[in-house]
Amino acid sequence: NSGAKPPTRENRKIVVNLAPADIKKNGSHYDLAIALGYLMASNQMRMFDASNTLFVGELGLSGEVRGVPGVFNICQMAADNGFEKVFIPYDNRQEAALAVGITIIPIKRLRDVVDYLEGTIVLEPYRGGDFEPRVVPATVDISEIRGQETAKRALLIAAAGGHNIFFSGPPGTGKTMLAQTLVSILPPLSFNEAIEATQIHSAAGLLLGKHYIDSRPFRAPHHTASLVSVIGGGQNPRPGEVSLAHRGVLFLDELPEFHRDVLEALRQPLEGGAVVVARAKKTISFPSRCVLVAASNPCPCGYYGDHEKECVCTASEIARYQKKLSGPLLDRIDLHVWVDRIHAADLRVERDERESHRLREMVMRARARAHERFSDAPRMIASNADLSSKEVERYVHRTPSAHALAERMLDAGKLSARGYFKLLKVAQTIADLEESSLVEERHVAEAFSYRSRVAA
Repeated sequence: NSGAKPPTRENRKIVVNLAPADIKKNGSHYDLAIALGYLMASNQMRMFDASNTLFVGELGLSGEVRGVPGVFNICQMAADNGFEKVFIPYDNRQEAALAVGITIIPIKRLRDVVDYLEGTIVLEPYRGGDFEPRVVPATVDISEIRGQETAKRALLIAAAGGHNIFFSGPPGTGKTMLAQTLVSILPPLSFNEAIEATQIHSAAGLLLGKHYIDSRPFRAPHHTASLVSVIGGGQNPRPGEVSLAHRGVLFLDELPEFHRDVLEALRQPLEGGAVVVARAKKTISFPSRCVLVAASNPCPCGYYGDHEKECVCTASEIARYQKKLSGPLLDRIDLHVWVDRIHAADLRVERDERESHRLREMVMRARARAHERFSDAPRMIASNADLSSKEVERYVHRTPSAHALAERMLDAGKLSARGYFKLLKVAQTIADLEESSLVEERHVAEAFSYRSRVAA
């Protein structure tokens, strides 16, 4: 259908050289470029200057150009390396809409590219319109959760500061519902955050025929998920769930039920904000700055610490169950919240339909204060949780009494060194929510109340 002729009797052998040879090639991205090279080499189309143009796409037997994974990253890489124009499959056009500094021309058939290059037809560049972030309604609206004011307060702090949060409590108290509401009170994605999220999803091949990422990701892998699916990696390294949740929410329900190697591997991305996959000839880093929301029962039967129903687990069973979560992992979680049973009176409270909107406005104001505070930072700091220990000392301004209280907790052995800095970051978020220019003693005290990991 493309009109191309096969090799002649005099020129049966076609050699395609993909340089440099030491880099392993995989995928069908090169089909379109190889086909055009063959057509020029066999004098079936005129020669043209391709020094500033990139051709990407898989070819079908009838000459149609099929979509391929990773097109957004290819377009952005082409722009960064001085290319002016890129031809991509039509099915990838929406994915590539955020690419800046390069002309994108979507195509459906090989014949279209040939005719365009020979000047017989005109192909219009793709213009995806201005970036407009979306706030996707959560599966459960926070106004549907009655009672649980302490848990809601902790959820607000987590959203405002980008802090990791761990809900523990008996079954049926609303832990999963609380986790599912977080994405609805997070602020919309900024343009740069949308580009970061789109790059990761593009690398994973999840955007074929789909729009670029314009809302906060929410990922909730099952507790049977493997190490590679959660963390990332594989023979051809690809991002895992923790990276696909970048700039969004990673929800791990029934946290102790995850494989131990998965839980321990979470320590690196939670601390450093990236997953590093090392191979013999290359090292790949996938960003993973997400808000971790974890939920768990306190014991196998679920009722340890419950005031209404007696726990039937033995002491050794409880200890063995809780031992699945190591101290270093839990120390990387900023907020620990016990979610208790609600009372009948809580169910009779009238629902506030605008609660999500009100909380989101509070989160956006708190983050705006933080961004103003970080305006002179040499790197982009998205939230208080992203601060390094050195940056905490620079940007977290506290009263003498607040500073003294935090140091007393550290000296008393109630905090690790990591916990000390996490305490100050959470206290700064609480101060931002209250629009306070200084972290005060009450902010530190509230932040410390979320460091306890003991069931009520």
